[in-house]
Amino acid sequence: MTIAQALDALAPLLGERLSRSKSELAHHGRSESYFPQTEPDAVAYPETLAEVQALVKICAEHGCPMVGWGAGTSLEGHGLAVKGGVVVDFSRMNKVLEIRPADMDVTVQPGVTREALNEELRATGLFFPVDPGANASLGGMAMTRASGTTAVRYGTMRDNVLGLQVVLADGRVIRTGTRARKSSAGYDLTALMVGSEGTLGLVTELTLRLHGVPEATSAGICAFPDMHAAVTAVMETIQMGIPMARIEFVDAATARAFTAYSGMEMSEAPHLLVEFNGSPESVAQDAERFGEIVADHGASPFRWSAREEERRALWALRHNGYYAILASRKGARALVTDMCVPISQLAQAVEETQADIAKSSIPGPILGHVGDGNFHAILLVDPDRPAEMEEAKRLSHRMAERALALGGTCTGEHGIGMGKLDYMEAEHGEGWDVMGQIKRALDPQNLMNPGKLVRQG
Repeated sequence: MTIAQALDALAPLLGERLSRSKSELAHHGRSESYFPQTEPDAVAYPETLAEVQALVKICAEHGCPMVGWGAGTSLEGHGLAVKGGVVVDFSRMNKVLEIRPADMDVTVQPGVTREALNEELRATGLFFPVDPGANASLGGMAMTRASGTTAVRYGTMRDNVLGLQVVLADGRVIRTGTRARKSSAGYDLTALMVGSEGTLGLVTELTLRLHGVPEATSAGICAFPDMHAAVTAVMETIQMGIPMARIEFVDAATARAFTAYSGMEMSEAPHLLVEFNGSPESVAQDAERFGEIVADHGASPFRWSAREEERRALWALRHNGYYAILASRKGARALVTDMCVPISQLAQAVEETQADIAKSSIPGPILGHVGDGNFHAILLVDPDRPAEMEEAKRLSHRMAERALALGGTCTGEHGIGMGKLDYMEAEHGEGWDVMGQIKRALDPQNLMNPGKLVRQG
């Protein structure tokens, strides 16, 4: 049994929707981060559950690896076909199947992006809140247990996925979860699948929790004299119980990159970008309380607005942060780190990370979702200088070890893929072996996204 035989068997099923063109393979062989080009043998574009099920059965029969693909925005090499085989691109399974406003939930296909879903929901007074920045597919977001800027208020994909339809490695189709708000019926298979990175099956349908669009929203920005003051202000804000919808941190290097990229003037200093949701009265009151807290920590006057165009401009700035930082060093590639620690350890983690980067030979602007203890250093390297990549990996290693030592995790939202495999044993101990046992039970041939998440043998 060979991959070539599997492709020959798949051709009648998918016709022109099984592509082996150089451009398609190249597009599905690269990632957003530093990993080398890794092209699959073919790209499949299924349109129905029946096609996905038939594809899986054919691949299982011929021992052909399968890698799910959403929008290709993952950062740890999740979508790279490191063992060859077929990349299963879900971009044509992009329908919103049913919106149930009374129950505040929705069922979608995996190729629907978060922006497309919210556009579809505009007339309902509801929205889907998880916002990782990129316009990622909802299937991919579930598989990486994504979160982002709004997690401090609305939670992550773990909190907002009610149920899934999944095609397992042997072609069986299962449904996990129900639309009930709670259940104590057996193992939580939804939670098992969310964050499994496509290593246990291919998701073909998701049922998601929705939230009411807030009556009023305000957002604002302020600068700080140093990083410690900004992070301490975040900690105090959280501990005071002020209901933040977003609270984002950028350091001085990031602020400089933002100014150069967008033209929006920011002083070269650490900043906090925040948002409040609620009634007009509550968002004004929360903004005033926040302004008082940051003033106590030496911040510039807190400027906030409830005008939609000003809020959109502020968050467009943050969402383009990765590209702004990448543009700050011409020709650079990025190694993006992703540590998350308890709030009480946040100041120490950020300060020690900044000190490490300052001693290194490469730039590494810092930004992150500090409201839940999660931040990123974007380590910029010259791809023609291997020593710089080694330096970046050393810095990333120190950050991961620091996060674990402080009671945190090596990845708050980007997942493991193949980039963070080295830290799984330190974070999970024998629990990592249990994950491997689950993988072998559901995918004994190791065909579902091999080379990712679990111990490689």
